[in-house]
Amino acid sequence: MEIGMLMLLLSTLFLSVAHSTTFTITNNCAFNIWPATLTGGGGSQSTSTGFELASKASTTLNIMAPWSGRFWGRSQCSADTTGKFTCATGDCGSGQISCNGTGGIPPVTLVEFTLASNNGQDFYDVSLVDGFNLPVSVTPQGGSGECKATSCPNDVNKVCPTNFSVHGSDGSVIACKSACLALNQPEYCCTGDYASPDKCPPNAYSMIFKNQCPQAYSYAYDDKSSTFTCSGGGNYSITFCP
Repeated sequence: MEIGMLMLLLSTLFLSVAHSTTFTITNNCAFNIWPATLTGGGGSQSTSTGFELASKASTTLNIMAPWSGRFWGRSQCSADTTGKFTCATGDCGSGQISCNGTGGIPPVTLVEFTLASNNGQDFYDVSLVDGFNLPVSVTPQGGSGECKATSCPNDVNKVCPTNFSVHGSDGSVIACKSACLALNQPEYCCTGDYASPDKCPPNAYSMIFKNQCPQAYSYAYDDKSSTFTCSGGGNYSITFCP
């Protein structure tokens, strides 16, 4: 086989397996946020692992499938006199705007994705398992199959139990811990003797999250109403404060 024909064949084969997914990230909050990304397994880190997004602004990220990882928003961020960058919620501990492969420190609202290769079936969800800091929505653009939007549209901070609340410098509630994070007990973390769906059902605390955000994961085994799929290589819109 001629070299040119072989290169064309290899290129065609690669393109049939991998494709780029475009994420449009919008800040609909009344204040600046600092979205971030983390690759959990499969694929490489996004070209942007953290950036500032002004109120009402949007940006796009292209991520090559297959890929799995998460998105989240950081709030009330600033740099000190030495240049160290920190955020009141969602901070990733990197000391920089870019998270560079580190995840958001709970409590934080997560958007989780597993992108399939070859235009297969993507999986996505909004998760409050690590607590809540910002409302968010996910809307597929194109694709085939169910491709339903999902979200946590309400401000859980407004109904957060006092002992789960994280307060900002002005005393307002800026994030809400999950029961697992706040109480650190196996029955709330679904660990140890409770590490199965039948032993770890919804509880009074997880229902606070579920009542505010019915489509989002409220605890570890909240799968049936919280996992969404879309096939055909669609793109996605992620909106904070939808």
